[in-house]
Amino acid sequence: MYDNASPVPIMTINGCVIVAIRDDLDDQEIVSLQDQLVEEVARRSAHGVVIDISSLEIVDTFAGRMLAAMAQMARVMNARTIIVGMRPAVAMTLVELGMTLDGVETALNADRAIDTITGDRTKES
Repeated sequence: MYDNASPVPIMTINGCVIVAIRDDLDDQEIVSLQDQLVEEVARRSAHGVVIDISSLEIVDTFAGRMLAAMAQMARVMNARTIIVGMRPAVAMTLVELGMTLDGVETALNADRAIDTITGDRTKES
């Protein structure tokens, strides 16, 4: 499912909300995306969130805090969050900024993230 009203594509596949964060989003658009993501998790009763940051060349403290907040909000709504596509420079920047993104998992790509989330759901049933 694809949400055409959002400036950022948000899809839901196999109970996982998937969003790709673009490099050209301003702070207001990131905040708006955060709201849309949480609403989509609730609307779809999603059990996972996959955030693709492969297009981000850098992450500043605001974007890092928003990623952590999105993951925390999803976790409160009982959805597991996995960030995919993190570039080495982004990882180094996050560490240098002291942002550990507690509770946020990472995966190589969206397929592996969805497999991880859906695989855990299969074990629970």
